[in-house]
Formats: sequence, structure tokens, C-alpha cells
Amino acid sequence: MATIEECRAALDQLSESMGGAEGDVRAAASLDRSVSCHITDLDVTFAGRLGGGRLHVHDTRPGPPRERAQIRLAMTGDDLLALVRGDLHFARAWGSGRVRLEAGLRDLLRLRTLL
Repeated sequence: MATIEECRAALDQLSESMGGAEGDVRAAASLDRSVSCHITDLDVTFAGRLGGGRLHVHDTRPGPPRERAQIRLAMTGDDLLALVRGDLHFARAWGSGRVRLEAGLRDLLRLRTLL
């Protein structure tokens, strides 16, 4: 089972990857939105913002998200690590229910290039 530190490092790695993206991926990553990522097996939530082409995690809190972020993710820590490593395809994980993504329709359409 992944640790909180490993999950935070994976989110930092994801942010770095997004910062180096080009084209449509860069445009999608340039959204300015609040983000939460609930790690279900650790019952911890990382909260922050997507902005400037990066994911900025500002807070780590126990339990589910306290506030409703504009983009909300939920998954296990192991699935987060696998997604960031490229071992787990986001669309398949989302379709099978391993990963939950909630956002407004316009955000979902823009985010699809990241996924």
C-alpha cells in the first residue's frame, strides 16, 4: 500500500510532467481550477489548484474533501502511483470505477487531453 509521502511525491511528479507538456496538453493544463484528490485507502485528501500549467498542492488533510473543489479525484494510493508511472491507463481506470473524476462538463472536455 502506498504511503502519504509516496502519493505526495507522485502528485509532484505529475505537476512536473504537466509543466513540460506541449500543445493541447499544455492548454488543458493551463486551466485555473481548485483540485482535490482523495486517496481512499489512506483516507487523506490533497487539496490545491491547477494553474499555470502545473498542479499546486497546498494542503493535506485527513478524511474526505472538506470543500467541494472544481475538479475532484478519488482513488487508492497504489492507483495514483500506477497512473503517474504510466502503468495504469486513466480512461480504463475511470471507466472501471477505480478512479473517480468529477468536474463540470467544460472542464471534463478540456481535461480529456490530459487523460
